[in-house]
Amino acid sequence: MNYCAKPYKSVGWHMVLGIMATVFVLMLGSCIPGGETIVVIATHPTNQKILYVASNNTLYKTRDGGDTWEKTSQSFTSDRVTALAVDPLMTSAVYAGTNGDGVYKSGDAGRTWHPFNSGLRAHVMIVGQFAFDPRDQEIAYLASTVGVYRSENRGRDWNEWMEGMKEVHFVVSIVAHPTNRNILYAGTSGGVYRTTTAGKPWKRAIAGMLPENDPATSMALGVNVLAIDPTTPEIVYAGTTKGLFKTTDSAESWVRIGEGKLSDDLIMGINIDPTSPNIIYVGHRAGIDKSIDHGKTWSEMNRGLTNLNVRTFVMSPHDSMLLYAGMNRGGLFRSTDGAETWVPILGNAE
Repeated sequence: MNYCAKPYKSVGWHMVLGIMATVFVLMLGSCIPGGETIVVIATHPTNQKILYVASNNTLYKTRDGGDTWEKTSQSFTSDRVTALAVDPLMTSAVYAGTNGDGVYKSGDAGRTWHPFNSGLRAHVMIVGQFAFDPRDQEIAYLASTVGVYRSENRGRDWNEWMEGMKEVHFVVSIVAHPTNRNILYAGTSGGVYRTTTAGKPWKRAIAGMLPENDPATSMALGVNVLAIDPTTPEIVYAGTTKGLFKTTDSAESWVRIGEGKLSDDLIMGINIDPTSPNIIYVGHRAGIDKSIDHGKTWSEMNRGLTNLNVRTFVMSPHDSMLLYAGMNRGGLFRSTDGAETWVPILGNAE
């Protein structure tokens, strides 16, 4: 049977920040994934066929790459899932961050869910993203509208981890260095913060992005997404509300790239090909752009997309040619050829 979404008026996570009014959407009734807003997508680290997808109202799972879908058992007070992650080491563990109901965790691949909110200000926060320590399977981080939190027991208890973040509280995105457990980057409403000591403390890293001594910059540049080059981790890309930035020196300095070449400046997703890191994809309100030369030149890659307003954009960790794009009021699309062509995933929820 098909599961259809009830009419729902949603205020996006970035709208709450006050700097992303463009993602305010009025949902009409529709079916997954044909016309609904796709908020977040989580790939499975070891099984290419498994994918978790959150719409404005419902959490779905596919076991066959998107041909068929099942509605996961869900007992959230909030219908709205704003962040999803599969634990990279314990793949049966799935984390869901919500709009106003904190964090839920499933230990059985989405069959059942339990609140994991100890230490969180759950009912006043929107969870934006999860990150994991690359070596210690007990340590997890989350970014939220009330700051960064860290757990030393994989989400059972959380502690605020904001030392050094004096100017901001809205933390939108967070990524961990692929090999050095002490290095993390946080994207905020006022640029990027970096830690080289696992968050004790954070230091602002906005040279080339924003004026360093202007107090108004705490809400001046929302960093929606961060991506670390897997082969040269000194290279980091930051997708922001005002374009795409790149650092080649671990965020000591940034330069804006793609200005006037990208189809849109509100960057919502970045993917780097791990086998050929010169290949970069970005998603935004005008679809998908691709670069094959580290961001010097860009090409539109929208063939087959019937909606161009990208909300979330991920690459399969198993096949860099396999990409998924979730749209604002446009459903879910899949590419199997490196974004050359896109097809809507029309599987039925069961």
